Amino acid sequence: MKYVILIHSNPQPWGHPTPDYLPEHQALSAEEREAGGRAFDEGFGEVMERGELVHAEALASPGASRLFRWKGDQKIVVDGPYAEGREHLAGFFIVDTETQERAEEIASLFGARGETVELRPVMSEGPDGS
Repeated sequence: MKYVILIHSNPQPWGHPTPDYLPEHQALSAEEREAGGRAFDEGFGEVMERGELVHAEALASPGASRLFRWKGDQKIVVDGPYAEGREHLAGFFIVDTETQERAEEIASLFGARGETVELRPVMSEGPDGS
């Protein structure tokens, strides 16, 4: 089953890896940041070895985005950021796993303090993700 792992973040300034620019992550000790990095590298190495990664992309600053909306019968185009909220989509990973539980294990590798990670089934797998 395919899942998309969405990383929502709002680093100031915008940069990747996004945790490096978040105050919540910067407040950790160097040892905590290094341990988190090692845990991610080991876990993601396993994802790669198992052939579960389909595709991944980091996204540019939300300020570089363009928003297309309809107002009546006219299309309105405006500069980003597009979201009204505090967090913006920073990047995504698509994984193909045997079970939802495995997808959840992989999703738990992502994100740092100050970020939100969303796991969602890909529609090509069925309307409800099955």
